[in-house]
Amino acid sequence: MKSLRSVALCALALSVAFSFTQVAQAADALPSYHADPSETSVSGLSSGAFMAVQYQVAYSASVIGAGVVAGGPYYCAAGILVNTTICMGQVPFMPPNPALMVTAAATFASTNQIDSLSNLQKARIYVFSGTKDTVVHQQAVDATVSFFEQAGVPKSNLLYVNNVPAGHAFIAPSFGNVCADNAPPYINHCAIGKKKYDQAGALLQQIYGALNPPAHSLSGKILPFDQREFAGAATGMADTGFVYVPKSCDEGTACKVHVAFHGCKQSAAVVGDDFYANTGYNYWADTNNIIVLYPQVNASTVPFNPDGCWDWFGYTGANYALKSASQLTAVHAMVGRLLDKSQTQ
Repeated sequence: MKSLRSVALCALALSVAFSFTQVAQAADALPSYHADPSETSVSGLSSGAFMAVQYQVAYSASVIGAGVVAGGPYYCAAGILVNTTICMGQVPFMPPNPALMVTAAATFASTNQIDSLSNLQKARIYVFSGTKDTVVHQQAVDATVSFFEQAGVPKSNLLYVNNVPAGHAFIAPSFGNVCADNAPPYINHCAIGKKKYDQAGALLQQIYGALNPPAHSLSGKILPFDQREFAGAATGMADTGFVYVPKSCDEGTACKVHVAFHGCKQSAAVVGDDFYANTGYNYWADTNNIIVLYPQVNASTVPFNPDGCWDWFGYTGANYALKSASQLTAVHAMVGRLLDKSQTQ
């Protein structure tokens, strides 16, 4: 019996080692494609929504729009951890003050630490807050809408969806928890009337305009890639990121690039492929020539980030919301790689 157990344990160890070897071998360098530099956009849930706002504002000259699902305004925490409860709308009758964030952003822009706020006059923004969200409350998301308006985004370019009885989650048409849940994997399914709500499609069409219907089956593939080329361990970012590449983009079509930021406790290390395979982005991307980048950040002790959140309050440094921030810089470099056909291996 002992020998059998030893053999079984040995086989298990070899299997695990082989699996890790496969992952390591699969995580090659991020390829380059013939992507269109004028068609880059971002979106995210929760900490990923805060990150999408930061990326949109910091790189507004090269980002045409953002989808913000349960996220607060730019630079809300101002690098101070105790401010996060206000920024998540968890302090009754004390919502974030978007005017202060616009002033901060204007100051950063005046010293070229972020792009000019005038670029936001052309941005197209989708914002969502579920009425049953108990993590990031609507008063915080209301402030996000107000921030963008005060920063120059025309009201005609803003779509705010705040009447769906959803919990704290990204809304996929046919995957995840029931609509009102506030629970892992933070992907829910909801219906408006009798129609399934497709959040990926809603935000992508707000950003890009009318799109072809989503694919029924995917022509492309999800590729793991080595994030360490772009971000050291001190950034809190994971070893491996993911990218969905439609067949058309792989064959040379000039494609758009969309960056989808997961939320806290929602990286691949925690929820597997739930976020990068089951949120619906890829099906819209497949029929509309969109490459979807899924960068990853994991829980860590150094830097201290126990829930695997994107840095929207300063755990990587005081410059976390500026173009010089380690996570923003890393993701921007990934986008640059996707846009640079000359780097194709």
